[in-house]
Amino acid sequence: MASLISIVVLIIVFLLIAVRKIGNVSLGIWQVMLLGAVAVLLTGEITPEEALAAIDVDVMLFLFGMFVVGEALAESGYLYHLASRLFSRAESVRHLVFLILVGAGALSALLMNDTLAVVGTPLMLYFARRHGISPKLLLLALAFAVTTGSVASPIGNPQNLLIALSGGVENPFITFPLYLTVPTVISLLVAYVFLCRAFRDELHPAALVHCEEEIRDPSLAALARLSLILLVLLIVVKVVLVMFVPEFDIRLTWIALVAALPILAGSRRRVEILRRVDWPTLAFFAGLFVLIASVWQSGFFQMLVEGSSIDLSAVPVIATVSVIVSQFVSNVPFVALSLPVLAHLGTSTPAMMALAAGSTIAGNMLILGAASNVIIIQAAEKDGETLTFREFARVGVPLTVVQTAVYVLFLSLFPA
Repeated sequence: MASLISIVVLIIVFLLIAVRKIGNVSLGIWQVMLLGAVAVLLTGEITPEEALAAIDVDVMLFLFGMFVVGEALAESGYLYHLASRLFSRAESVRHLVFLILVGAGALSALLMNDTLAVVGTPLMLYFARRHGISPKLLLLALAFAVTTGSVASPIGNPQNLLIALSGGVENPFITFPLYLTVPTVISLLVAYVFLCRAFRDELHPAALVHCEEEIRDPSLAALARLSLILLVLLIVVKVVLVMFVPEFDIRLTWIALVAALPILAGSRRRVEILRRVDWPTLAFFAGLFVLIASVWQSGFFQMLVEGSSIDLSAVPVIATVSVIVSQFVSNVPFVALSLPVLAHLGTSTPAMMALAAGSTIAGNMLILGAASNVIIIQAAEKDGETLTFREFARVGVPLTVVQTAVYVLFLSLFPA
């Protein structure tokens, strides 16, 4: 029974994130996750040493660096200045939503979806206020864009990177786009249709009036621009190195920290920026790592996998199981557990791509399905906006069902 304590805590955490309240007390997502981590520590399901070891320092530092860059871009006004130029071609709300899906979706394949979630959330809230659009519509558009768009790239998200490095996939920068670009484009279009149907009252035909935003702090904007250039440049170098000189690699953690360095070293507002870093989201991830490590140590989900009579190497099964299980235990640890199982079964490349697609597209179903969702909601709540569990699921659940079918049908066309 003791081994099920972690599972019970996980279920309670999941329910609390859904309702976000205990009596009259409102709880943030990060608070609920930290409570879950404390619960498994106090019950002895995981030791303090194991809990510390479970926290992925690379992920924490990567997010910290990106939060610093994101805050500088927003606080200097450069983010809004750049966006007003990029999105000034949007003639209507429909057009803006379409550009967000296409633009953020494409960029997430290069900059990793968590990065786009950090930088994109203040932009969505700016557009919502500037044009009188529902912030929920634009936040959902961003969430679906960065999740869906990241599927087609080996560096689009952490789980894809794990599959590319440890899944026996040959030439991942060729294989991922070859298998996943077409269904990803279709899935982005499907997301556009679902959002337009769910928010049809928001899609007024009136033309959007754009104006070029002035930069508020030129010196900070110059540093933020340098950080952005460094970020893009280092990611391009990383891609080239992985393709042509695989023995040399630039860790994503160092990319984020180097990008943040000009701001931390050169800005007089560094203390203010550090104060505004999204510390609650970092706390959420720390709690998540501890709770998930405790869940895996219980052996509950491993037992379910081993006792299954289903063909776990079939593309439809892999995609479906990935979507469902990722709602409860996060896609990165799920992929980490699945890789040795699938390797033992002699799984094909299409099956590995199904694992990448299913575990990633799971993020469109419910809030906890993707870390980028949590980043978006935490950042929005700092600015007085939010998406509830129900609001996300209302669009996300049917959307994910259709998108999963798209990936399964397409991947089934390839020989096993």
